[in-house]
Amino acid sequence: MTIREATLQDAAAVAVLFDAYRIHYEQAPDLPGAEAFIADRIRNRESVIYLAQEGEELLGFVQLYPLFTSVGMQRAWVLNDLYVWEQYRNTGIGRALIDAAKALAQSTNAKWIMLQTHNDNVNAQALYEKTGFEKDDIYYYYYLSV
Repeated sequence: MTIREATLQDAAAVAVLFDAYRIHYEQAPDLPGAEAFIADRIRNRESVIYLAQEGEELLGFVQLYPLFTSVGMQRAWVLNDLYVWEQYRNTGIGRALIDAAKALAQSTNAKWIMLQTHNDNVNAQALYEKTGFEKDDIYYYYYLSV
């Protein structure tokens, strides 16, 4: 298995994984929309996507979005999407993708990586905690739909 950064030529293949990820979160399937979204992120350098690949098969991906911490006066990253095909889970792929995310954060002198997951996604929570993420019990997060 190799981990590599996605390129624009990967957009269609990544979109299949991305659409499955969205379906997992109870969104309607939209493969053309997923491909356009992924292609736009890569083309406009608005995210970094790492792929887990064996041979020609994509096994999973992680997508990170850049941001900045004003208090820390440094770059930071949001690990927004992490998905591994179900048949490949618990094989180290998720950990390898998180390691790639950590390497990106280190290479860009980022202060931190943040993520969120549903409170009933205990498998993901276990992975995140095993890879060094700490649950935030201090801050509240608010959302405003517009």
